[in-house]
Amino acid sequence: MRTINMLLLCSALSLIACVEAGAQRKPNVIFFLVDDLGQRDVGCYGSNFYETPAIDALAKQGIRFENAYSTCHVCSPSRASILTGKYPARTNLTDWLGGRPESDYEKLHHGEKLTSLPDEEITLAETLKKHGYATANYGKAHLRKDPKTYGFDEAITGWVRSYYHPFGRAYNKTLAAKKGDYYTDKLTDAAIDFIERNKDKPFYVHLEHFSVHDPIQGRKDLVKKYEKKLASMPKQDGPDYILESNPDGPAISADKLKVLSANDSRASHQSERVWWVKQKQDNVEFAGMVEATDESLGRIRAKLKELGLEKNTIIIFTADNGGMAASNQYRGINHPRQRLNATYASSNLPLRGAKGWNYEGGIRVPLVVHWPGKTQPNSTSQAIVTGTDFYPTLLEMLNLPALPDQHKDGRSFVPALKAENYDRGAIYWHFPHYSNHGYQSPNGAIRSGRYKLIEYYENGTIQLFDLENDIGERNDLAESHPEIAKKLKKMLHDWRDDVDAKMPYPKTATSTPARSSRVAKPR
Repeated sequence: MRTINMLLLCSALSLIACVEAGAQRKPNVIFFLVDDLGQRDVGCYGSNFYETPAIDALAKQGIRFENAYSTCHVCSPSRASILTGKYPARTNLTDWLGGRPESDYEKLHHGEKLTSLPDEEITLAETLKKHGYATANYGKAHLRKDPKTYGFDEAITGWVRSYYHPFGRAYNKTLAAKKGDYYTDKLTDAAIDFIERNKDKPFYVHLEHFSVHDPIQGRKDLVKKYEKKLASMPKQDGPDYILESNPDGPAISADKLKVLSANDSRASHQSERVWWVKQKQDNVEFAGMVEATDESLGRIRAKLKELGLEKNTIIIFTADNGGMAASNQYRGINHPRQRLNATYASSNLPLRGAKGWNYEGGIRVPLVVHWPGKTQPNSTSQAIVTGTDFYPTLLEMLNLPALPDQHKDGRSFVPALKAENYDRGAIYWHFPHYSNHGYQSPNGAIRSGRYKLIEYYENGTIQLFDLENDIGERNDLAESHPEIAKKLKKMLHDWRDDVDAKMPYPKTATSTPARSSRVAKPR
């Protein structure tokens, strides 16, 4: 009898120990980062064409941010900010790797930049690994070096040449697949496998989907679905595309824009610095990519639930920059619909511009956070947050010590997650290069409260917008509100000095490009 009682006591103590261990286990983290997904490409942010039931469900169970931003309108700088907690201008990783070549028509040399993330940065992955987390990076790391250099235990990353197998040289040996397999699905398989193998310890999955970046190739079954959906919808009002000009130059009249629209050539548009921007969400190939990515989130959440981990896993869903409403390199629009679908991904309306622009369409991103037991379900936040803020926020969420010397440009938005008062102060952008997605001048920007100022570096032109009343950035207040413009411009300049931002510089007879620059070969 005594032996039985001892066995029962031991079993009870063992059970209590297991419960306590489970209660003390640090939360898991899924950082679900989508490439080139505009804020308005998601159902819960207003899309009526793309279907995103898994993302929408996450928003209903978590908190959705209306004023979330990337730190850059292109990928590599934005991704580096998430891992370092620093602005691109501070690390000097200010362009995608390896960057757009300089061209003869450009008046400025591109600013000096780095071509990889410095090893001395203590990344978020390294910090979590130090605290016992299993870490994995899947998809588009795009920081040049092996992600294991930056604190990831496992990595399956690289550039995608096709969403149907074979995906690209980087994945030939690392991502098991066969003919007919779709890349987004197989990358999700890898993430789920890592979760299963590490279910008994805290893990951090940095899932950087290459989708919805071009090549714009939807999963075939979903493309057929959206072809039927588009055919059943009434025709959308308004133009399919509009020409956007360079704000840092002479204004172009409506009559001249009509002439340029008819004369759809690279030469004429480059001369006048105008670029086509898509105005409608009607790309069936892109729609298929969006829903396949949404399915990925749904599958991961289903696996967490199956393993009993859903209540102890933080999920952050966001994008690295705005949607590709403007083509990657110049492309005209006098082409068949199939070709246009391969060139222009989506529309960011009512946001202006696109990936590669410092208008809201290039930098405002979706952000949904699910922190079980902490965030109010189906809530929204108007708090302004940016990519540098994830590092200190996650450390606070995980009850880990802050590293202020590392994530010095980040501010924890945990108060916003708890529906408390939160004001992180001004946020900044610096892009001392010419974009791959437009002919506008290199520029920088600041948002402080409701106001946003953009400064262009060729001619010093500034634009000022009241985002609370003009989210589409069509009413320039620089002349009517000179005091506000002057204040924000000074803040922007002081910030550039503080982070030692590298500036573009004029081309002269004797000047040479910065050491890191690429130069286009003559045609």
